[in-house]
Amino acid sequence: MRMTDIQRCEVRPGRLVEWTFSPATVATAADLPEDCRPPAYIQESHIRTARSVREDGLFVPTWLGTAFDLPGRADLDALEEALRSWTLRHETLRSGFRWSGRPGDDVRRFTLDADAVSLHRTEVGEFTDPTLLVQHLQGRFDVTADALRWPNLIYTAVVRDDSTSVYMAFDHSNVDAHSIQRIPAEIHELYAACLAGETVEEAPAGSYVDFCAIERTDADRIDDSHDIVGRWREFIRRCDGRLPNFPVDLGLDPDGGLPTQKLLREPLTDADTATAFEAYCRPYGGSSVGILAATALIVHEIGDEPVYRTVVPFHTRAKSRWSDSVGWYVGGAPIEIPMEQAHDLPSALRTVRAALHANRHLARMPLARVLSLLGADFRPTSPDLYSIVSFVDTRGIPGSGHWAERKAYGLIRVSYGDQVCAWVTRLHEGLWFASRYPDTDVAQKNMRLYAERLRDVIASTVP
Repeated sequence: MRMTDIQRCEVRPGRLVEWTFSPATVATAADLPEDCRPPAYIQESHIRTARSVREDGLFVPTWLGTAFDLPGRADLDALEEALRSWTLRHETLRSGFRWSGRPGDDVRRFTLDADAVSLHRTEVGEFTDPTLLVQHLQGRFDVTADALRWPNLIYTAVVRDDSTSVYMAFDHSNVDAHSIQRIPAEIHELYAACLAGETVEEAPAGSYVDFCAIERTDADRIDDSHDIVGRWREFIRRCDGRLPNFPVDLGLDPDGGLPTQKLLREPLTDADTATAFEAYCRPYGGSSVGILAATALIVHEIGDEPVYRTVVPFHTRAKSRWSDSVGWYVGGAPIEIPMEQAHDLPSALRTVRAALHANRHLARMPLARVLSLLGADFRPTSPDLYSIVSFVDTRGIPGSGHWAERKAYGLIRVSYGDQVCAWVTRLHEGLWFASRYPDTDVAQKNMRLYAERLRDVIASTVP
C-alpha cells in the first residue's frame, strides 16, 4: 500500500457521507465502569505525549488512515453494515481511555460491549472542488481521530456514479500500518456479502485489548537491573542522553519551537529492480537488512558520523492469534553500526545483520517501560520519540494485488515534528518510499539526497 498524505491520494469530487459512533453509543460509554485491562505502554505514552504537546500550546494531529475505492455508486446501507461488522470484530475500536483524576493521573480503560455499538450516518453534501473536499476531510479527521478524545475514529465515503471512495481515519493508539493495510480487502469482502445478503464466516480476531494486558503484565515483571534496561541505558548514554534522530543535518533551530513537517513520497524502484535487490540481500537476511545497510552507508556519506545509531521498528505479533488483529503491535530495538566495519554494501549488510540478530529481542519490551525504569526525564516535546527507517513487504497481505486498481493508500498525517520517519514498502509493482521530515531547506535537501542515493544503492545490486 502506497503511504501518502490525504492531499495526494487521488481525492475526486462527489457526495460526502460520514459515519461516527452514534450518540447512544457515546452516552453508554460515558457511564461504563473501568476495564481492568490496562493500556499498553505504547498507548499510554502516546496519550501522555499528546497531552504534553497540547499543554505546550500546539495541536499535533497524529492519526493514521486508509483510502480505497468500491465499484459504482455504493449502497450506503450495505456499506454501513460492512463498516459496523468490521468495527465489532476488533475490540480496541470500542475501547477508550479516561484520566483517573487521582494522584498520578493514571490512564484508565473502558470498553463497550459489541451490542452497544452503533454507527450514525451524516449526509454532509456534494463537493465539486477536490481541494475543498481534501480540506474538509483533513479537518474532520484532525478533530475526530484525536488521541485526547473518544470516540477517536471516523469513516467517510465519497459517492459517485462510477465509483465510491472510502476514507477511514483512526487515532494511532488503535492501529498500526499492518492494521491499515488489511482494511481494504476486509471491507470489500464484507460489503460484497452485505449486497448479496450473505454472512462472512470469519474466525474471531485476537483482541488487542487482551494483548495490551498480557504485554503490560510481562513488562511490569522487570526492574532497572534487567539486561534489557541496561542495554538501553548504554545505548542512550552513547546518544548523549537522548534517543536518536536521523544522523544528518536537518537545519533545526535548537531554540525554536516544534517545526512543521513535509512529506516526500515517490516510487523508488520497479518490480524487477526490487526483486534483484531482494535476491542480493537474501543471504544476509533480506531487503529489510538491505535498506538499513544502505541507509547506514548513505547517512555516513551525508553526515560523516562514525557510528550509525537508530531504533529499528519490529512488529510484536509474535503469536498467530494476533495476525488478523487491529492494534498498535510495534516495538523498537536499538542498533549501532560502526562505519569502520561497514565500508561497502556487503560489509554493511554483514554488520547490520549481526546487530539485528543481537538486539531484535529488545523490541519485545515496551520502550516506555524501559524509560520509566531508567528514571530519566524523557518528557516528550515531539510526537515521535525517535526517528525510524522502516521496511515492510506487503505482497502477502490479502487484496494487495488489487491496491493499484482500487486506488488504495495508507494515509499519514503530516503536521509537526523534529524527527524523521521513513517507510520503504515492497509492493507488487516495486518499492515505494515515503518520509516525513522537518520543513527546513537543509532537511529537504538532505532527505532528497538520501532518497536519490537509496535508489542508486538498490540499483547497484542489479546483475
